[in-house]
Amino acid sequence: MRILHILDHGLPLHSGYTFRTRALLKAQIARGWEVAAVTGPRHGDYDAADEVIDGLQFFRTPAVNSPVPILGEWREVARFARRIRKVAKAFRPDILHAHSPVLDAMAGQRAADRLKLPFVYEIRAFWEDAAVGNGTGSEGNWKYNLTRALETRAVRKADAVAVICEGLRGDLGRRGIDPRKIFVSPNGVDLDMFGEPLAYDQALGRELGVEGGETIGFIGSFYDYEGLDVLIDAMPELVRMRPDMHLILVGGGPCEAALKARAAASPVAGRIKFIGRVPHHAVDRYYSLIDVLVYPRKKMRLTDLVTPLKPLEAMAQRKLVAASDVGGHRELIRDGDTGTLFKPDDAHALARSVAGVFGDRDHWEARRARARSFVEIERNWAVNVARYDSVYQKLAQSAEKKPAWSHRTVAKA
Repeated sequence: MRILHILDHGLPLHSGYTFRTRALLKAQIARGWEVAAVTGPRHGDYDAADEVIDGLQFFRTPAVNSPVPILGEWREVARFARRIRKVAKAFRPDILHAHSPVLDAMAGQRAADRLKLPFVYEIRAFWEDAAVGNGTGSEGNWKYNLTRALETRAVRKADAVAVICEGLRGDLGRRGIDPRKIFVSPNGVDLDMFGEPLAYDQALGRELGVEGGETIGFIGSFYDYEGLDVLIDAMPELVRMRPDMHLILVGGGPCEAALKARAAASPVAGRIKFIGRVPHHAVDRYYSLIDVLVYPRKKMRLTDLVTPLKPLEAMAQRKLVAASDVGGHRELIRDGDTGTLFKPDDAHALARSVAGVFGDRDHWEARRARARSFVEIERNWAVNVARYDSVYQKLAQSAEKKPAWSHRTVAKA
């Protein structure tokens, strides 16, 4: 089986998007499939039009320089579609597999129609809701409604649709999409990357001034929807209840400056540590210092519909997790069993809940073990990749999809 993936961006960039992509492609290769990927005009700078990174083949698409809204996106789709066709003619895939946002689906569908190839569209989040969550869009305005309409159209045209969680599947069902064409490929963890956690890094703990204390933390991107302002606001109450408490924030993003200003104005500013972005290979050192990873996502469509990746990575690291009680977190965390859920957008509820976790140390090891087991059994990419098997095989054998190279025998997985 030969799969050509169509991506917004990819390695060597680091994001939740690229980490999911890496895990999926590595798992498909381990299954015996041949895979390659085409990144779109928004990937940014690249070293070569055809490059191998971390053992994965990437083909690049030049950026489009157009400041005019809609016209610029239209040109991106056209250029991307041409690049996909060119790569596909050389790679000769059995399946074209596009990943959100919807511009990728539009370009991929054009190429699939021209080449008579089966087309899978995978949705990781709805682009219009992601724009609202990132502060670059408004729910219900013309751009939001146009993007939503394009998304619905793309899903209707695709031969099969993968979504990362039940929230997205339910939303598509409410749009009248045939449920038989939708399947869930949940966020997962590559356990080869997140194996046994590091021992406590005493040198780093001393450097940060947290050695011997209690630590909570967040590792990820600093977007408004992540609710890190609520986490910072909870710190004074947490320190009153747990006098040795420290907060470690690793990462960066659009809200970084505002969060630093908020922390500086806090009466417990000295207990809040901003680390900045760190190389991916160094992240484990910071995980080793943090007792409880906290994910205080705000309640909105994006967070109710979409499951994040970071809590799974933390559970794979045998770390305790506490998260806001929104739909995306409820698909990952069983309250009081594999983690703790607290009322969203409420600093007081966050502080009381997290303080309660620290007051229950006798059950920490059992909870860590249950969370790790959940990841190993239900969110391990080595297992999850099988969800694509029957979908790919059925589409590759479709009598209606016959590319010029369809005389090849489709390899069994």
